Amino acid sequence: MKILAFDTVTEGCSAALMIDDTIMERVEAGPNRHSSCLLPMIESLMADAGLILTDLDALAYDRGPGAFTGLRIGAGVAQGLAFTADIPVVGVSSLQTLAMAAGVDHVLAAIDARMGQVYWAMIDEPSNMNKSWLEQLDNPEDVRVEAPCIHGVGSGWDNYAKVLEAGVTGEITWTSEAIPQAAFVARLAQMELVAHPGGLSDKAVPVYLRDQVAKRPAR
Repeated sequence: MKILAFDTVTEGCSAALMIDDTIMERVEAGPNRHSSCLLPMIESLMADAGLILTDLDALAYDRGPGAFTGLRIGAGVAQGLAFTADIPVVGVSSLQTLAMAAGVDHVLAAIDARMGQVYWAMIDEPSNMNKSWLEQLDNPEDVRVEAPCIHGVGSGWDNYAKVLEAGVTGEITWTSEAIPQAAFVARLAQMELVAHPGGLSDKAVPVYLRDQVAKRPAR
């Protein structure tokens, strides 16, 4: 299976090419560079692998929640490339991507949403594509979670760790300076393709989340 994936929803920009279980990745740190770095990353990956777009089985992108500009860039590129190559698109949650990278169950993923708020979700089994969970936008002090043990990840923890810890009942650990990465977007997309091969879309739709609460539907 060949999947091209990319992530533009936080300050980092990354692209990854998965060929079966092998992943090549390009990562660029720093804000406000997504529009200039994403397409060169994709071109470099495809050239190194000797592939063209029509060789791919699917495109995968981080659908959010995250920064509005980055969301629009990622969704726009995904839509354009998918239309050009006539291949399906898989949108993956930024919060699930963070949780997947943590490598543990019971993950409280939180991304700084600015304006004193966080995008967050409590994800008990990040690799379970059939499990439902809520993506929410709240003030950090309003995040409440009960579980025996919780691992925190994402920029929300970097900026509001003490506040988030106060709302958690149970043992807490957390990873600093973690951002979503395209390699894990690709892994989650591969799982989605295997689990639900007939449920994919040809549309790339970003999840802005502000002014709404989105629930990942149970399959």
